[in-house]
Amino acid sequence: MSRISNPEYDYIIACARIIDPESGLDKVGDIYIKGEKIVRIETEKLVLKKKKSKKANSVERIIDAEGKICCPGLIDIHTHLREPGREDEETIYTGSQSAVAGGFSTIFCMPNTQPPIDDQESVNFIYEKAKLAKCRVYPIACITVGRKGQQLTEMTDLKNAGAIGISDDGNPVSDSRILRHALEYAKMLDLQVISHCEDLNLSKDGVMHEGFVSTVLGLRGIPSLTEDVMVARDIKLAEFVGVKLHIAHVSTSGSVELIRQAKKRGLNITSEVTPHHFTLTDEAIKSFDTSCKVNPPLGTKKDVEAIIKGLKDGTIDCIATDHAPHSIEEKDVEFDSAPFGMIGLETALGLVITELVEKKHLSWIQAIAKLCTNPAKIFKLTQGKIKAGAPADLTIIDPKIEWEVDPSKLKSKSKNTPFRGWKLKGRAWMTIVNGKIVHKLK
Repeated sequence: MSRISNPEYDYIIACARIIDPESGLDKVGDIYIKGEKIVRIETEKLVLKKKKSKKANSVERIIDAEGKICCPGLIDIHTHLREPGREDEETIYTGSQSAVAGGFSTIFCMPNTQPPIDDQESVNFIYEKAKLAKCRVYPIACITVGRKGQQLTEMTDLKNAGAIGISDDGNPVSDSRILRHALEYAKMLDLQVISHCEDLNLSKDGVMHEGFVSTVLGLRGIPSLTEDVMVARDIKLAEFVGVKLHIAHVSTSGSVELIRQAKKRGLNITSEVTPHHFTLTDEAIKSFDTSCKVNPPLGTKKDVEAIIKGLKDGTIDCIATDHAPHSIEEKDVEFDSAPFGMIGLETALGLVITELVEKKHLSWIQAIAKLCTNPAKIFKLTQGKIKAGAPADLTIIDPKIEWEVDPSKLKSKSKNTPFRGWKLKGRAWMTIVNGKIVHKLK
């Protein structure tokens, strides 16, 4: 990084391959940052080619990004930060450290904390703690009080306090009447509803996908129907109310097809998938690694293929981590007894590049759209684009670096990842939030 006195700009990201799905830009250029904003994008007269000229003397710091990709800061719309209540697993601060190391400049924290985020005070607590975070942190609040599915929260108060959306994630809203009313109120408030689709009667006591592998292992299964029937119900309710709906962590081929057909009918249905659901199948559970125990469960090869097809054809809008930290003591038990969930903030980008971009399933511009542009559009954020006047939230990716996942080196408090030892290609080299460098790969 070059230093020259009398700065006109705070930073110039020089000679990066700039990819901005919002504008369609994919070209080598320079990005000029002053304060918290992007003030200029230059794709013709590049600063590194005139470093010796007098004009360059106005620059304070030049970030040489030649050979790297600069895109809008990644946005994870599905993160579990565990605070308040389980600070031994993760905190807002440690989760934000993990996020920026993975290239995420913005994360949404889910409300299944202890106590849940179901009132103004809880939302205010998240924002107060987030003042010290390395990235932007937006709370998602509960649909129902205590996530019990019985009484609606005060949605107006939650939105006024700054909730970015509402969800009972971890639990479905099983009562169709209550979910209908929630959708009606959300429509009036223009508040995004995020649906956790699970029929608890069908999934009861299950620990993995129901099929050949669960039978061989002697583990209780969760049928794909568990998700499919609730996706179908929630789409029909959203259609009846005439409201937008976002479906979390899609994992089955049936759900992908239901969402595809809903979009063809012109419904405002959006959805997300996780990296572990497009990289792993239930075959991984033959190791009895409890990091592979997730909800919804890892599916079959057919499900993985359907998810990848859904990403390619635009059925699936977003890639989210569902980062779910658990302590070693909780996970180091029999498979039946372990809690659901794995961490994902620091492996997501590498998995997207290795499993989707390198294998030609998605182009770079498609992958970046699902990691930041589409999430920003769905939740109406000012981030997610590279243009003059936009927030200086940027991720610089080294697409060629190869690295091995070592849980001991991850920033998250918890280490429950099934990707230990995996060799991934591509990593966040630098993360910039609000014009400040918050992560730089050593």
